[in-house]
Amino acid sequence: MAPVKNLVTYKSLAGSLDALSKADTLKTVLICGESFLVRKALDTLVPILLKGESKQFGFDLLDGKTTPVGEIAEQAGTFSFLGTRKVIAVKDAPLFVLKASAGEISYSDKDLQVLIRLVEEGIPDNHVLVFTTGTPDRRKKIYKLILEHGLVVDCSVATGARKADIEEQQAVLQDISRQMLLKTGKQMAPDAFAALVDQTGFNPELFANAIEKLLTYTGGGNRISVADVGAVVHKDKKDPIFTLTNAVMDRDVSTALTVLSGLLSDGFHPLQILKTFENQIRRLLAIKCFTTSLNTGRAGGSSLKYMQFNAFKQMLLPAMMDWDSNALKADEEKMGLFMVGNDKDETRSGKLPVNDLLLAPNPKNAYPIFQNFLKSENFALEELTCALSTLADLDYRIKSSGGDTVTGLENFIMVLCRRPGK
Repeated sequence: MAPVKNLVTYKSLAGSLDALSKADTLKTVLICGESFLVRKALDTLVPILLKGESKQFGFDLLDGKTTPVGEIAEQAGTFSFLGTRKVIAVKDAPLFVLKASAGEISYSDKDLQVLIRLVEEGIPDNHVLVFTTGTPDRRKKIYKLILEHGLVVDCSVATGARKADIEEQQAVLQDISRQMLLKTGKQMAPDAFAALVDQTGFNPELFANAIEKLLTYTGGGNRISVADVGAVVHKDKKDPIFTLTNAVMDRDVSTALTVLSGLLSDGFHPLQILKTFENQIRRLLAIKCFTTSLNTGRAGGSSLKYMQFNAFKQMLLPAMMDWDSNALKADEEKMGLFMVGNDKDETRSGKLPVNDLLLAPNPKNAYPIFQNFLKSENFALEELTCALSTLADLDYRIKSSGGDTVTGLENFIMVLCRRPGK
């Protein structure tokens, strides 16, 4: 049996799995580097570390940004429900963070000493403690300790602009593309791959999400073209506010707060960001009103969360167009009560805006509409109603007293992105 190495890269992880599956003394793992690769490495390692035990009873996932060290130590020392093997993963542990973001924690020197003692002598047999982090500080004692006694999976990727750096980045994206396309039997033309990288840059998370969208968009086709890329992902890199609202609608609080900080640093006005949130929430509210009506409507009442794009176009798009038509007609009749002469003629001819919350403003381009419906499934109607009310209050505070606009926006994001029951 090949010995388990103390340090492996994301490239060599697959070749180390056999040795890891036979290792009995491994108690500590650090997975560090690029966030998308870190998550994939964790998904790969957990079944190996559990050695066939049930993930339901033997795996605990803790949020390192909010979980105190004392709770981590308690979980590491608590035996699993069935008294068998146990893996405790601390996601985004702030092992090397000097200052935490709003709503998150950082580790004091005392906290780090507790973790060091835990790694050295406090983890029971058949338990494995896994930390995931971003860029590691290899000078820190906690890093050296895990490297000496456990396993470090280094998922770092060069971020520079040298030829060698760019080639390494391209290789990572090509590998992600190859693995995702292999599962579906689809192919991507070389010029389509280049166009996609041009839109996303080196952002594996964004790149993989774009591949998922393209796989859905192309449906039964077996090839992804440049035209497909242009139709689906053209906004991802060029519209930073779109990236922010996308993260919030996905309830990804970490990404949303990071993008928000970048936007404010780049000079975006807080009210501009607030109005963007307001427009998106109002749009999702309109969608929730429609989906609530589906229980008695002709489109049926099934959940949209797992609906495929083609089914969406066939089953829901016609119902949405009818809904929009009825809404426009009702609004036109209401406006007609307050208009005379030429104003009525302009409304009938479409020169006056009647309703800016159409569900399907451009039915010929159905994919963005489909995406909005999927995002609406992430929230309950009450959550969206409360969010819109919160934005109205924040808008008033900003305009009337200035207030702490940054904190207000951060709190709004953290509350809206919080998962139900947490």
